[in-house]
Amino acid sequence: RVKLVLASSAYASSYKMALTRIGLAGLAVMGQNLALNIAEKGFPISVYNRTTSKVDETVQRAKLEGNLPLYGFHDPASFVNSIQKPRVVIMLVKAGAPVDQTIATLAAHLEQGDCIVDGGNEWYENTERREKAMEERGLLYLGMGVSGGEEGARHGPSMMPGGSLEAYQYIEDILLKVSAQVPDSGPCVTYIGKGGSGNFVKMVHNGIEYGDMQLIAEAYDVLKSVGKLTNGELQQVFAEWNKGELLSFLVEITADIFSIKDDQGEGYLVDKVLDKTGMKGTGKWTVQQAAELSVAAPTIEASLDSRFLSGLKDERVAASKIFQGDYSSGETVNKAQLIEDVRKALYASKICSYAQGMNIIKAKSTEKGWGLNLGELARIWKGGCIIRASFLDRIKKAYDRNGELANLLIDPEFAQEIMDRQAAWRRVVCLAINNGVSTPGMSASLAYFDSYRRDRLPANLVQAQRDYFGAHTYERVDMPGSFHTEWYKIANSKI
Repeated sequence: RVKLVLASSAYASSYKMALTRIGLAGLAVMGQNLALNIAEKGFPISVYNRTTSKVDETVQRAKLEGNLPLYGFHDPASFVNSIQKPRVVIMLVKAGAPVDQTIATLAAHLEQGDCIVDGGNEWYENTERREKAMEERGLLYLGMGVSGGEEGARHGPSMMPGGSLEAYQYIEDILLKVSAQVPDSGPCVTYIGKGGSGNFVKMVHNGIEYGDMQLIAEAYDVLKSVGKLTNGELQQVFAEWNKGELLSFLVEITADIFSIKDDQGEGYLVDKVLDKTGMKGTGKWTVQQAAELSVAAPTIEASLDSRFLSGLKDERVAASKIFQGDYSSGETVNKAQLIEDVRKALYASKICSYAQGMNIIKAKSTEKGWGLNLGELARIWKGGCIIRASFLDRIKKAYDRNGELANLLIDPEFAQEIMDRQAAWRRVVCLAINNGVSTPGMSASLAYFDSYRRDRLPANLVQAQRDYFGAHTYERVDMPGSFHTEWYKIANSKI
């Protein structure tokens, strides 16, 4: 006997006449919200979850949120058979083994030409492995990054599907309507490319997000610790910043956070939150991939290191007692000037973080032959996702001007913006250092810029050292070829 749960009794009589357009398996918050979003856009959807109470919960939500065309199933066979052919099933389950388990459950009932879409934060090589395995069974496979959190999933996320183009074309009309809609640039979804490119792009998106969040946290720290701004003042500053070049989701929610009073006691809630940052792995993957590809990503790496250090809460408390003292420089700080300088430093640092992320994507695209369009990625990140920001439009235009741009920093517009802000940027980093306030992200961004803009670095000495102790050879600036010098013998022959 098939157990079918309907969101609306109006669909009960017509169910036998029409199969649903798509299925979704995995009904945690993200899965539920995406399913409701799809149904709300007019696409009848079947849903399934191993824990059947989640199915019933989703059906109830669909009923309460407008009698949406959402159908719940308690067993995988009925679920799969309720979807029109060629069947498409989106999975939203935890990355790793649970994905393989869900694929095995679904594939047992799918037929040749059907398609599975993994909407989780999966390692891109796992997606490529699964796509190959599914192809051998006659099934299509997509790895689709979904960004925007639970709100984005419900009302319009940014989506990054990669893998089978044929599979994407099955559901393109759904994704175009379900994704976030930006008035001047359209739906925040596009076919990313072959293989695991969709997952890879979403991974780097998350790495950029790590950098963004760290830089905002450092701006807050400098304003609070050096400028002595109150939470009320911080709320006003970030709200004002969100009207200009820093207009973004993360700056917007930061302003909101500073306005929330503690309902469990006195003061503001932000001051009661433990200074220990969690993570789910995509930031670490991004840094690892940067290293594998030999791409410098110091801002993103600094943000990851900062999360590691934040986890050492007990050690830091103990260290703070050992290294007691007044670390303030005693300088008189002009609050208005500081706010303006920090705004400029945050923006300049942010450009570096995005430049690093784009370079990681570009290097991987070259290695894998994906042919990714960096300007198009900036476009689909303009809405729905966590890093959505107005300046992504400038990034898109930069790549539209030059699709082979070596680095965002040298785009004429961004180059000028950094030059206009670098004096303020340097003042903020120096002020933070002089007052014992760590700004690893801003400092790493500034060092990245200073290294990139110099025509000669001290790497000549490092290479000489390598040749000295390991005979690794070196090149010369004045003649071609590879050289080795007996540094030790020459140095000691002069003694």
